Amino acid sequence: MAKSYTVPDLKPGQTYRVEQIIHRSRFITTIARVRNPQEAKAFIDSVRAEHAQATHNCWAFQASEPGSTAQVGASDDGEPKGTAGRPMLTVLLHCGVGEIAAVVTRYFGGILLGTGGLVRAYQGSVKLALETLPVTVKVPSTSIEVTLEHRFVNQALRLFDDYRCIIANKDFGMDAVFQLEVPDTQLQALTDALTEMSSGGVLIETLP
Repeated sequence: MAKSYTVPDLKPGQTYRVEQIIHRSRFITTIARVRNPQEAKAFIDSVRAEHAQATHNCWAFQASEPGSTAQVGASDDGEPKGTAGRPMLTVLLHCGVGEIAAVVTRYFGGILLGTGGLVRAYQGSVKLALETLPVTVKVPSTSIEVTLEHRFVNQALRLFDDYRCIIANKDFGMDAVFQLEVPDTQLQALTDALTEMSSGGVLIETLP
């Protein structure tokens, strides 16, 4: 049975950022919520593009429930092997937060930190971000597709909000079609409410 767990309270495309100076080097930590390696890579690429002039953009991600190594990755991005990506991943795996990716961008300040100093700097940068990162609890959910007439859209949107649904996609063709993530605890109640609201004129399908 699926269980609840803590994740970053960040919407798709939203990030959380902190920075610090260590021996004149600037370390910028950017955090995002990622649900799979593809989302992680897209986030990492966006930070690398933003900080293309940085000395290093080291990264790590853990894209499933807290502590799981099923979907992980890390990179030192040119720092000495084992001094950045892996230490960052270790922090993520033990922080109690799932579906999380971190990029630590370094602008070199002219002072070499040494192997131990680099490990402390990169781990410390991730820990600094985690101290104030907004988090929320992810509850087990089901993906569904709801198809209904346009005249019911405003009422349906209110119900989606009432039952804490996340709208993943929407299309307004001949009918209005919504793809939703619905908390499992709310699924039956939402189904009943939509059916009553539309007098049975709604099609609800479970997505894979």
